[in-house]
Amino acid sequence: MTGIKRIFSCRLATLLVLLSFTGAAAHAQFTSSPATVAITATLGETLTITATPTASITLSPGATSTPSSNITIVSTWNLGINRANVYLVGWFPTTTALTDGNTPANTIPTSNVLGQLTPASGTGGGYSAFTGSAPTGTGVGVTGASLTLYTQALSAATRVGGRTDTLNLEVNLASQTTLPAGTYTGTLNLEAVAL
Repeated sequence: MTGIKRIFSCRLATLLVLLSFTGAAAHAQFTSSPATVAITATLGETLTITATPTASITLSPGATSTPSSNITIVSTWNLGINRANVYLVGWFPTTTALTDGNTPANTIPTSNVLGQLTPASGTGGGYSAFTGSAPTGTGVGVTGASLTLYTQALSAATRVGGRTDTLNLEVNLASQTTLPAGTYTGTLNLEAVAL
């Protein structure tokens, strides 16, 4: 009987092994083909300028006057790889920088309003009048009433970044010795352009 038991035990073991494979196949994973999802993520370019505070200047006839405080300009950007430079342009709407609002108006031309950016990186270090034009292709400013304050070259390391500068202003009335007393107002626009 031991031989029959052995044969029976072998056949039973073989049957159990076969059943275990059949059970595994019966419970095997069944999956679909994959579905695809197209993902588009966009990070838009940004370019911002803030300037504080406003400029208040006590004028002196026939002399050069400066504001009570200089203007802090903060530029920030996140730009695409096709941009090579950021320009900061200061400009007046016309070649008349300041006017007293009278009729006829007494005026101070842009040739008598000068700017200097520190750190010196755009105006050549000294004061320059707002009498130029913005760089070609920028589309900002007014011819004869603009001054490029800086040109910031961009690279892979600087396409996301910014800078903080101080704008020093002065009004030179050396050529306007007979300008009457009054309050003279005007608007200096600061505009950044990335090309």
